[in-house]
Amino acid sequence: MGRARGAAGTTHGAGPGVNAMRAFWHATLGLALALAVLCCTAQTVSKELRPNIVLVVVDDWGFTDPGAFGGEIATPHIDALAQRGVRFANFHVAASCSPTRAMLLTGLEHHRAGIGNLRETTPRSHLGRPGYLGSLAPGVVSVATRLRDAGYRTYISGKWNLGSEPHNLPPRHGFARSLVQGDTGSDNFDPMQRYLPHSATVQWFEDGQPARMPAAFYSSEYFTDRMLQFLQADADSAKPFFAVLAFQANHVPLQAPQAYLQRQEGKYLQGWEALRRLRTERAIALGLLPADTVIGESAAVPDWDRLGADEQRAQARRMQAYAAMAEAMDHELGRVVAHLESRGELQRTVFVFLSDNGPEGSDYREARPWLATQYSMDPSRLGGPGTYAIPGPGWASASAGPFAGYKFYAGEGGLRVPLVVAGVPGTQAGAIHHGFTHVLDVVPTLLDLAGLPPDPALPGRSLLPALREPAVSLRGADEGQGYELSGNSAYYQGRWKLVRNLPPGGDGQWQLYDLQDDPGETRDLKAAHPEVSDTLRQRYEAWAQAQGVLPMPEGYSPQRQVLINTLFNYWLPHYGPAAAAAGLGLAAAFVLWRRRRRLP
Repeated sequence: MGRARGAAGTTHGAGPGVNAMRAFWHATLGLALALAVLCCTAQTVSKELRPNIVLVVVDDWGFTDPGAFGGEIATPHIDALAQRGVRFANFHVAASCSPTRAMLLTGLEHHRAGIGNLRETTPRSHLGRPGYLGSLAPGVVSVATRLRDAGYRTYISGKWNLGSEPHNLPPRHGFARSLVQGDTGSDNFDPMQRYLPHSATVQWFEDGQPARMPAAFYSSEYFTDRMLQFLQADADSAKPFFAVLAFQANHVPLQAPQAYLQRQEGKYLQGWEALRRLRTERAIALGLLPADTVIGESAAVPDWDRLGADEQRAQARRMQAYAAMAEAMDHELGRVVAHLESRGELQRTVFVFLSDNGPEGSDYREARPWLATQYSMDPSRLGGPGTYAIPGPGWASASAGPFAGYKFYAGEGGLRVPLVVAGVPGTQAGAIHHGFTHVLDVVPTLLDLAGLPPDPALPGRSLLPALREPAVSLRGADEGQGYELSGNSAYYQGRWKLVRNLPPGGDGQWQLYDLQDDPGETRDLKAAHPEVSDTLRQRYEAWAQAQGVLPMPEGYSPQRQVLINTLFNYWLPHYGPAAAAAGLGLAAAFVLWRRRRRLP
């Protein structure tokens, strides 16, 4: 007892030095705990303050289609994003849908991502070879996977077109919820109606499984409905979200609800040449193009004034359908903006808006016999359900503004498209960035927005410096960027572009342009600057070898290749056995008939 009391007495009776030391350690421990709590709180706040990201991808839009880029089409919601964000006047993609989408999702050059060519136009000698798988290569990591692993909710609604194999569907690439079309397109009112005969059916998937689609819908409205459902289902989550809204507008067939079609009545009777001049003038006035820009040439564009009055009205109806489809899409984008505003999320959300390639210039001549059995092409009905309208080379040249060429080819009309980024703090609202940018820059930008470290394996650049200081250059004077799709090729460096387009869009010869002075590609400077041409040609060849680009077979034609692939990939597998059986039956009947003829 005494020993215990003595010990206790010693403790309670400690001197001031001991008490001071104990107080010091208590204070130190308290400070450490406070710092730990503060650190954890700061990390939590930092994660909660990371922005939502909405990536809006439209299909086959030309550079001057949105109002903010010089177009006459009513796109108030895109224009509002441009007003509070930054427009990119020199932004480039691939000239076809799936190669661009591969780069947009992975940040890798499209050959390295496995989609060196659109599946339908890939030569059969290329199919299955590295870089030409027709779907994403095994092992590629998507930006959705990176963002999901960093704590983002991830959604996609709309066109996928990156492979319909189970391992290539959105759930395997980081998307928690998805409603996607696996192939290149379909009818906009009937989800199961094919737009071309190169597949047995339209492929729809929800969360990686075959989707049950409504009997009728309108694509832009339905894709938006599904995205809003995804967002509302997780509305109480504190996590930021990454949402990809991939519209089918304005892929063929051009279709829109009647109210939008009626608003375009009579607007395009002046023709594509007048519209192209008007749009170019507006783009110049907006500061997107040099004041002395000369309009470039595009292949197969008819002279409007030589068309008869009936043909002019029929052609004008096509563009009315195009404008109506774009306006309807913009309305749906407005629904997403309104939803986020109602939830108090708009100021926390970054929007990235772009087109997957330039406007569609094909006239679909080879498919006309099949289309005639599936659709009406009555000019008075074009744009409505059951009808098939296409822009064609004339209206595609107008959508591309002053640029040469359109979808599929390596002219600026096929490769340079509108890009708007809005909602990033510190942005110079309404500004324009004129430096060369590329779809490969999108993934690094999204990673930067999410506070993730840059990936040195990705070739692109974050666009955030250009959002805060539009005059900044994102690439050094000696940095270049190559491009190839179906033999149509280009190499960009500084103000220069070396380009080659195969027939029928070009003559197969390399040409050199100064895009800073001549964005319309009207003056070939190859002879005047042979040293620049030779240097860029060597750099292109080195780039192509590094990416695994394969040379096109002799006499390659993309139109003919579509027919060949349709025959081997669809018609023969589906109708070959029945045709063979019918042929054998006819042969057997013929043999029996001959034998009976010989009998006495």
